Amino acid sequence: MAAGQQILPLIEHLARISRRAADAAMADGSLRPRHVIALTLLSERGPITQHAVGAALSLDPSNVVGLLNELEERGLITRRRDPADRRRHIVEVSATGADELAQTYAQLGLVEDELFKTLTCEQRSALHELLASAVAGLSPSHQAPGSDCLGPESDCAAPEPAPVALDRARLTPDPACLKLDPPERG
Repeated sequence: MAAGQQILPLIEHLARISRRAADAAMADGSLRPRHVIALTLLSERGPITQHAVGAALSLDPSNVVGLLNELEERGLITRRRDPADRRRHIVEVSATGADELAQTYAQLGLVEDELFKTLTCEQRSALHELLASAVAGLSPSHQAPGSDCLGPESDCAAPEPAPVALDRARLTPDPACLKLDPPERG
């Protein structure tokens, strides 16, 4: 990376502003970010072991238990013994958890619309894809293509890209991006 083009300071700045905006928009008792991430994982993967939840979230087992206890106390997940191995627990999102997650997505969607109003739908989609790829790449078993791009001597530090002229008209929000479908109730 060229000097002055570090990503982490921008992510940290955006995260701070995002947390403040989300806290202001969310009702008391709303899901915390760690709850949203855990429920999203369970929604996407379906029932999985408690150990797999910890591995996917890169959490210490004691922290997994605490997180799952919080979610279970609120009725957002269910845990049951694995019939194949009674020492393991199977975790899955409950109907209440799915509903609360959908409501949280709708609330966060409004916050994101404001925070990313200068990005087109395509740019927002690309940003999501890049961030999701970076998060997936944190898994010890995952090595993304191009992840050899480490340190000042890497290919990433090779030729500095040519300046890009920004077309301000393309940066105005696409009204189609700003429309939210109402969360489905089931």
